Amino acid sequence: MNNIISISDNAANQIKNIISSAKEDVIGVIVDVDKSGCSGYAYKLEYAKKNNIQNLEIVESKGVKVYIEPKATMFLIGSEMDYTTDKLSSRFIFNNP
Repeated sequence: MNNIISISDNAANQIKNIISSAKEDVIGVIVDVDKSGCSGYAYKLEYAKKNNIQNLEIVESKGVKVYIEPKATMFLIGSEMDYTTDKLSSRFIFNNP
């Protein structure tokens, strides 16, 4: 299922930066969800390497690979992965309809 999420240009560029500056053999990012506080869930990102991508969905777009944990799929369908910076922080965000 290659249409779980769309990836903005900003997110794709940041993923490329992460891959190029990683000290390990990184091939993309993995998106997962974790239970957290009152809001229920938070998105979690980690390096994708050849040895930790088994049984994950893959979205390839704009020259990057985003791997999706199966339990995160239902939280991401139809979302856009974006990257934003402001005066106080920079982060990936998920615009979920």
